Formats: sequence, structure tokens, C-alpha cells
Amino acid sequence: MNLLTQPWPWYISGPLIGLMIPALLIIGNKTFGISASLKHICAACLPAKIKFFDYDWKAESWNLFFALGILLGGVVAGFFFQNPNAIEISSKTTADLKAMGVNDFSGYAPKELFNLESLLTLKGFILMVVGGFCVGFGVRYSNGCTSGHSIMGLSNLQLPSLIATVCFFVGGLVMTWFILPLIMNL
Repeated sequence: MNLLTQPWPWYISGPLIGLMIPALLIIGNKTFGISASLKHICAACLPAKIKFFDYDWKAESWNLFFALGILLGGVVAGFFFQNPNAIEISSKTTADLKAMGVNDFSGYAPKELFNLESLLTLKGFILMVVGGFCVGFGVRYSNGCTSGHSIMGLSNLQLPSLIATVCFFVGGLVMTWFILPLIMNL
């Protein structure tokens, strides 16, 4: 039981994630990606003939079940296999975040920034709404998310996925080192 409540090392979880790619390809020539699930949900729920959503989403319904399985797996893990230990981050990261005014490290996202009251502030609005819009725009503009490009696309040696993955990392570095400190000083 202890094995299920502790984080797994990269050399176990990484290959398990990586083995999903050949399994999906062998089982039914399916590609891995999560952002496509939202597109399929919109295509199923929007009766209008919007060109982007006008396709046979039922042929890709397996992706919806896959995403539902990820959601249910997260719920089961969160309730039954929760890690009792505090989340471990480096002391340098902790010091940098404390210098920006973040002191609560009890969860995956700082409660000081990601809560309903903070959403009504300029800083919270930028982090949650503007940040969410940027992520959504980037996913649509690059025609896929990090899991689709960085796991599936790179394993298939696709140049657009390599370019997208490099851009994801550069964007993360720019956000971490330049934009986030500016937002946190608002």
C-alpha cells in the first residue's frame, strides 16, 4: 500500500507513460493527447454547424473514455492513495516563492494565489483567467497540448511536435523567470 501513496521515481513512471504510445498505436492506431477530448465534448454538445466542430466526434469517443479514466483515476488516487507527506520542493524554490509572498506550500497550488477571493484581484485574474486563456490559445494554435506533442509527437519524430515542445519549455522559462515576478509584484 505504501507503494501507491508515494511518488514514483521518474525511471518507473516515465517508461510506463512512454509505453502507452506503442500500446495505443498497436491497439487501434490511436494517438495520445488530452486537449482533443475538449474538442470532442464541444462537438458533441454544440448542435450548430461550426466548421471546427463539424466532424464525426463519435469515431473518437474512445478519447473521451480515456480522459474520463484519467479523471476517475485522479479522484481515486486523491481520496484513497493520498500521500501523507508534504509536497517536496527545493529550498531555493521555496525561498524564491517566499520572496514573492507565497508562504503556503500545503497543496499543489498555493492557496494564497488560487482561490475565489484572489480571482477577484488583478493578480488572481491575470494568473487564472488570462493564464488560462493563454494556455487554451496555445493549445489551439499549436494544434495540441504538451502530452500530445511532447509524448506522442516526439515519439513519432514529428518536427512540428519538436518545435511545439521547445516553445512550451521556452514559454515556461520566460513565465517563471520574467513574467511571474512582475505579476507577483502587482
